[in-house]
Amino acid sequence: MSERITAFPPVAPPGARVLVLGSMPSVESLNQGFYYAHPRNAFWRILSEVYGEPVPGDIPEKIALLTRHDIALWDVLQSCERQGSLDSAIREPLPNDFGGLFLRCPHIGRILFNGGTAERLFMKWGRPFMEGRDCRRLPSTSPAYTLSYERKLAQWRQALNYEHQSL
Repeated sequence: MSERITAFPPVAPPGARVLVLGSMPSVESLNQGFYYAHPRNAFWRILSEVYGEPVPGDIPEKIALLTRHDIALWDVLQSCERQGSLDSAIREPLPNDFGGLFLRCPHIGRILFNGGTAERLFMKWGRPFMEGRDCRRLPSTSPAYTLSYERKLAQWRQALNYEHQSL
């Protein structure tokens, strides 16, 4: 039976220029209390490699890494029913308050979707917030998405190299 789960609040530095959106935290992330906690999820490793920094070990280090690089992090869904961690198991989804986030972080010019489900869900509820922003779907950092790490890294590196690209 599915249970109703609730996402984390956003990591939203006021100077954020990039927003990374997932769909909903995994069971492991919910158990550990922060984003991308599954040891095989490549998210923190990819960010660390892109920015030439050590992989953060705890939540304050992860927040500091995001803040140093003007990255906001959130999920499209505020809550849903789901058994397990797979996006395909999401039922009864409710979206987060994107209007509030973009008011809080007005400099976000790029939205990066961590996988296809995040993009699809945002298109359903967040389409008005796409105007004037560069939106890109990237390969999911989840171990369930079997693209090689090197290919994931290359696509994320290109998308996160934001400061050197014009919109």
